[in-house]
Amino acid sequence: MIVPAPTLRFAAFSLHANPRFAGRAEAGRSLAPLLQARGFTDPLVYALPRGGVPVALPIAEALHAPLDLLLVRKLGVPWQPELGFGAIAEGL
Repeated sequence: MIVPAPTLRFAAFSLHANPRFAGRAEAGRSLAPLLQARGFTDPLVYALPRGGVPVALPIAEALHAPLDLLLVRKLGVPWQPELGFGAIAEGL
């Protein structure tokens, strides 16, 4: 059976097919103890607004670290506006 290319492309990257975590906050809670075990001194946690904040917040809390936002502008693929291939930040 031949499957059209777009179906293959999106099926390979689908998060709904087999999610590892129930949500972003759970992913952060799962990652936090692994980062705690690293023994960082004076860590600082950065998050990208919207999707990254729910992941970063439990990490920052577990590490007793300040949480700051990294404001960027997404570079989108012209034929697929929701797909980003990079980001631009000012002053970094």
